[in-house]
Amino acid sequence: MGKITGFMEFDRADRSYKPVEERVKHYKEFVVPLSEKDVRTQASRCMDCGIPYCHSGQTGGCPVNNQIPDWNDLVYRGHWLQALKNLHSTNNFPEFTGRVCPAPCEASCTLNLDDKPVTIKSIECAIIDKGFAEGWVKPELPERKTGRTVAIIGAGPAGLAAAQQLARAGHDVHVYEKNAQPGGLLRYGIPDFKLDKSVIARRVEQLKSEGVTFHCNTHVGKDITAYDIEDKHDAVLLTGGSERPFDFFEKAAGRDLDGLHFAMDFLPQQNRRVSSEKIAKGVKEISAKDKHVIVIGGGDTGSDCIGTSFRQGAKSVTQLEIMAKAPEQENKVLSWPHWPLKLRISSSQAEGATTEYSISTTGFAGKNGKVEKLLYTRVDGQMKPVPGSEGELKADLVLFAMGFSGPIESDVVKQLELAVVPRGRFKGVDATERDYRIKGRSKLFAAGDIRRGQSLVVWAIREGRQAAASIDKALMGRTDLPR
Repeated sequence: MGKITGFMEFDRADRSYKPVEERVKHYKEFVVPLSEKDVRTQASRCMDCGIPYCHSGQTGGCPVNNQIPDWNDLVYRGHWLQALKNLHSTNNFPEFTGRVCPAPCEASCTLNLDDKPVTIKSIECAIIDKGFAEGWVKPELPERKTGRTVAIIGAGPAGLAAAQQLARAGHDVHVYEKNAQPGGLLRYGIPDFKLDKSVIARRVEQLKSEGVTFHCNTHVGKDITAYDIEDKHDAVLLTGGSERPFDFFEKAAGRDLDGLHFAMDFLPQQNRRVSSEKIAKGVKEISAKDKHVIVIGGGDTGSDCIGTSFRQGAKSVTQLEIMAKAPEQENKVLSWPHWPLKLRISSSQAEGATTEYSISTTGFAGKNGKVEKLLYTRVDGQMKPVPGSEGELKADLVLFAMGFSGPIESDVVKQLELAVVPRGRFKGVDATERDYRIKGRSKLFAAGDIRRGQSLVVWAIREGRQAAASIDKALMGRTDLPR
């Protein structure tokens, strides 16, 4: 805990944003951090709550089980290095979660009963940012090498977390990534204005210094066979994510019109432009410039599409959500300490988007092969069409951001003959178990979205850490890696 009476003496104060008219002109991060003094004051608000629900993802709190009261107390007392060591003991990459995690820990904070939770996410980010600024984040080399080799297919947060843990345990780790740079959706999905890619690059350099070998531009299942990987290594971890998007409009009228795109065809292109990385030949470039944009889907990916569209120069952006508008205030008696259903306005939505709720897309219309209109109907509480509520919206670009149905099945999954069930899991793998091995395949393990379905970055880090412990135990008969 922090100061015994801190939560009574000090009000909640969080990071702010730079003005909309300024931030939409660039792709740089726009969060304004708190001063060191203010961070310590906020850390002092952590109370002696008895049962810190913020610790555990099973009760709505932190999936990686960050020891939040401990490092809040250390920050309050000015012991930043010890706070960093504590934070790193449970989370390999707090600079990622401190920027893009929705902070379920804050929802489960006891002070959230009064709508004033501790600013846990901001304090976490301040700890790691100070750690890098002070030069405290250094490679951690193993005392001895085991002589065992592990291949990790996919360099997203789950793969990176597993790679770091396994390298520190002394294994020879090889990460195979189909894209030009490691990071997965951190690099090729989340926009730069939410997560600057230099933040990923510096961590990748640390992993390299710890002995991790990266094989980028290497698409397992196409450039090299999955069986070659399996033969060359003592264990193989699949962390390829859940990249296959839902297409609810596959049979809708006008689905073949130009101007309809999946979010993950749109977002990575802009990330590549910002990084001066070439877009592959033959790939149609997508731009929102001077267009009326409609984003279908109300989650984080939809918000990322909104913010990117504004920065590209869209004339207007409208977001459609089939669900009813959530209440502005949750019923804490029913929800706390779990993640509540409540209205949230993202920073991208606040940049000028119009959001329509209880609306279902029925088709598309256009001329000369290009989309010009989106057709819709309003829906009731059971999401059934409301007669007479049909309408249309002007649309030059429509982006589908309705989630992901599972892993890509045309490469690694196909070659290894793995049976996929809905939402991105494999038959024979229970997402609640802690043995991350694929049943019947002694060398094969899976972690992250490819194992448990589409989820958060913080869950991917947890899965990568736990999978690493599972692999280490399988190879060595025991493990000292924390789970």
